[in-house]
Amino acid sequence: MKTRLALALTLGLGFSMVVASSSLRAQPSSDLKQKVTARVTAETADLVKLYQHLHANPELSFQEEKTAARIAEELRKAGFEVTEKVGGHGVVGVLKNGSGPTIMMRTDLDALPVPEQTGLPYASKVKVVDPDGKEVPVMHACGHDIHMTSFIGSARVMSALKDQWKGTLVFIAQPAEEKGGGARAMLKDGLYKRFPKPEKAIALHVASDMPVGTVGYVPGFALANVDSVDITIRGVGGHGAYPHGAKDPIVLAAQTVLALQTIVSREISPTESAVVTVGSIHGGTKHNIIPDEVTLQLTLRSYKDPVRLQTIAAIKRITEGLAKAAGVPEDRMPIVKFSDEFTPACYNDPSLTRRLAGVIDTWLGQGAAIERQPVMGGEDFSEYGRTEDKVPISILWLGVVNPEVVKEAMQKKQALPTIHSPFFAPAAEPSIKAGVTVTTGILFDLLGNK
Repeated sequence: MKTRLALALTLGLGFSMVVASSSLRAQPSSDLKQKVTARVTAETADLVKLYQHLHANPELSFQEEKTAARIAEELRKAGFEVTEKVGGHGVVGVLKNGSGPTIMMRTDLDALPVPEQTGLPYASKVKVVDPDGKEVPVMHACGHDIHMTSFIGSARVMSALKDQWKGTLVFIAQPAEEKGGGARAMLKDGLYKRFPKPEKAIALHVASDMPVGTVGYVPGFALANVDSVDITIRGVGGHGAYPHGAKDPIVLAAQTVLALQTIVSREISPTESAVVTVGSIHGGTKHNIIPDEVTLQLTLRSYKDPVRLQTIAAIKRITEGLAKAAGVPEDRMPIVKFSDEFTPACYNDPSLTRRLAGVIDTWLGQGAAIERQPVMGGEDFSEYGRTEDKVPISILWLGVVNPEVVKEAMQKKQALPTIHSPFFAPAAEPSIKAGVTVTTGILFDLLGNK
């Protein structure tokens, strides 16, 4: 165990500490653990086949029709009452088992426009037409196939061991996580009104920098507010030889890019976290032509909502102020658009998350739970904890890398393929077994095993 901890801590630069199991939490009986282990072992071979099928047949956000149908079929086989097409291709499975807590577990369905280069025998060869009309390759490069498989494995185990718990399970398969709209769509379609409202909600996400057998947790803010911004800097075009007769949007765009960098450094408190990144700039067609406009694409990141709003206000003020200072006509002021694909910051309920850390250690071995630092990535699982119901939520990070691969990468000082990489390939079977074991253990703990 000490070797596993040392390996995990050395690899994960964002890891900060290991938590001990809470002595106040009820421990599962050895009989229950044996039964869960036996069920997980019995299901593993079939779950690996399911994983390979899902991996080979990915679908983009808002196009997850076949994936959703397969997940709905699997939940029905496990004894859940299933409703499809909730908020688009969302699936809700409910398993009632007497009086007790109501616990929700989420998985995500969608894949990414990434050309797979793993060389796996079940690698995706799928190509589809995206919303912009372009043919793109599709891959489960973010581990949603692992999420779905662990989700179905947990559903099977919990259904098979109904004599060991009481309460209600709400298993939801959410579309469009990568676009940041699926959770909002399911909530808007009555997730918390049409179905039993959860007292707590959990989710699992793969971690491409953690070895199999470890699970990361982050109490409090875990993931960021994410905004995508499109700015059109407009000017007055002209000949490159006569710039005095134009209002050059390229120069103005350059000034704007630099000025935006002062928001975080000079307007946001040093004790707060924020990011303003200009990821794209396009303008002009020829050496000697001053264009009419230049387009910028930005990503904004923060944790706290007031910081997000302050950043947005500063972008609008700076962009318009520079245009006015350059003498741009009033009818040619910049256009600032914020995408609907906003993802709010994910706040893991601290008490719930620390409780889950103890459960992880109990089911995967002492030291398996590793506290990580928050990151500036985004995840719309956050939406389920931001309604007026204030449901406590927690998303955990499942280690999916073969420990030997981790060790070799460390020795050679090589980076491992990250999520969203065309080379990302989890160690499927052990990752699935660990995922099913830990989520099943968590569900038993939250339901109060008999």
